[in-house]
Amino acid sequence: MKTNSLVQPVASSDTKRQSFGWLLGALLLVMLLSALDQTIVSTALPTIVGELGGLDRLSWIVTAYMLASTLVVPLYGKFGDLFGRKPVLQISVILFLVGSALCGLAQNMEQLIFTRALQGLGGGGLMVVSMAAVADVIPPADRGKYQGLFGGVFGLATVIGPLLGGFIVQHASWRWIFYINLPLGLFALLVINAVFKTDSKRKAHEIDYPGAFFLCLALVGVTLFTSEGGSVHAWSDPQLWCIFAFGVVGVIGFVYEERRAWEPIIPLTLFRNRSFLLSSLIGFIVGMSLFGSVTFLPLYLQVVKASTPTQAGLQLLPLMGGLLVTSIISGRVISHTGKYRMFPIAGTLLATIGMALMTTLTLDAPVWHIYLFSSILGMGMGMVMQVLVLAVQNTVSPDSIGVATSSVTLFRSVGGSIGVALFGAVFSQVLKSGLTKLVDKGAELPHSLDPEAIHHLAMDVQIPYLQAFGDGVHAAFQMAAGVMLLAFILSLFMPESPLRKKDA
Repeated sequence: MKTNSLVQPVASSDTKRQSFGWLLGALLLVMLLSALDQTIVSTALPTIVGELGGLDRLSWIVTAYMLASTLVVPLYGKFGDLFGRKPVLQISVILFLVGSALCGLAQNMEQLIFTRALQGLGGGGLMVVSMAAVADVIPPADRGKYQGLFGGVFGLATVIGPLLGGFIVQHASWRWIFYINLPLGLFALLVINAVFKTDSKRKAHEIDYPGAFFLCLALVGVTLFTSEGGSVHAWSDPQLWCIFAFGVVGVIGFVYEERRAWEPIIPLTLFRNRSFLLSSLIGFIVGMSLFGSVTFLPLYLQVVKASTPTQAGLQLLPLMGGLLVTSIISGRVISHTGKYRMFPIAGTLLATIGMALMTTLTLDAPVWHIYLFSSILGMGMGMVMQVLVLAVQNTVSPDSIGVATSSVTLFRSVGGSIGVALFGAVFSQVLKSGLTKLVDKGAELPHSLDPEAIHHLAMDVQIPYLQAFGDGVHAAFQMAAGVMLLAFILSLFMPESPLRKKDA
């Protein structure tokens, strides 16, 4: 009898460990799927446009997903706090899978843009609810090493997205970029249903729908203003400034509504928490710098270094490796020491150095320079992103963990959207200025950034073309380095709070 009584707890402990392992794997998988769909289509865009047409709406294939996922981030955080993380995560997975299937079936550009937005409505939930779910099953003192894994997965998706997209396009139809989500998502859904155990209690709640409306108006206005300014609409176009005015109205209305709402989407009292305020600002800047600059690396490698889309993705592995290694190491060190403040400081400084080094690349620079500089950038980013989430979860009250996590994720997503738009405008303007000089000299240039067409230009035209392209990329990284330096300065003011042993 004694033997049986001793064996039973061990078996139970083993079962719990196995269930936790399955759950952690499923959460990491849904995070990967959500983050991948922000970047995986980049190398497939020319192929998609070639089949569906709609070149003038090309950017909306990416923007529709990012905008929709950004809009719903704070809503999912609030719903998770009110209704429980498990059902909200299940609904977001189902919505994401339905959107993925419809994206693969799209017959024209309008359908694809609409279904990408539907996919984004689910994708936003996958990212924020999976991170908040970690707080349901792991105490803060042990949370660092697991949040490090999530940071590594996010960075992995950022880097391998173009590689995977290029590989699928070269060896199958572009539609499989979306179909591949279906078996993986269904597997994650089954695991979550089986092993994710949460508190079934429900509490009285009130959804702040006016706040949600004003937030959507603000985000749509700001995103459209930054993405279409200088490209679709001239900066002097009254229509562009009307869009901006709607965004401003949304911001003012949102702040007013959140001050009076019984259960606000983003409680303004959170901004009194120094860790939350600084983490949100740093997250916004990191998202802007990372997405706004790294987006151009695959294109730079294809145009300047004559790499294929698959090769360009492989050449970004040092960036991913640096991010993955420091993300995991920093998480383990935090769990062991209980200290996290040093990582955002060191990470933002290292990322600033990496971006500054990127501006020194020349046309004849060996590829290993890119490997070295991008790995430095990746190591810096790996020390920052998920540590910010950990800092917030450690200092807010347990019933605010979901909304606080979603808010930090929201600021990073908005920063990414604005960064891509702003840095893209800078890149385009510098490139256009350089190419205008060539056209004035009588040179005939390709109508698109087709690497193959560029490499077939005469050498007396090709070299200046590549130089103008390189100048545009340098300008983007110069702006990114300057912005990241601001994040480093802000991180110096980040407080160090002892990690809680449990949420109470």
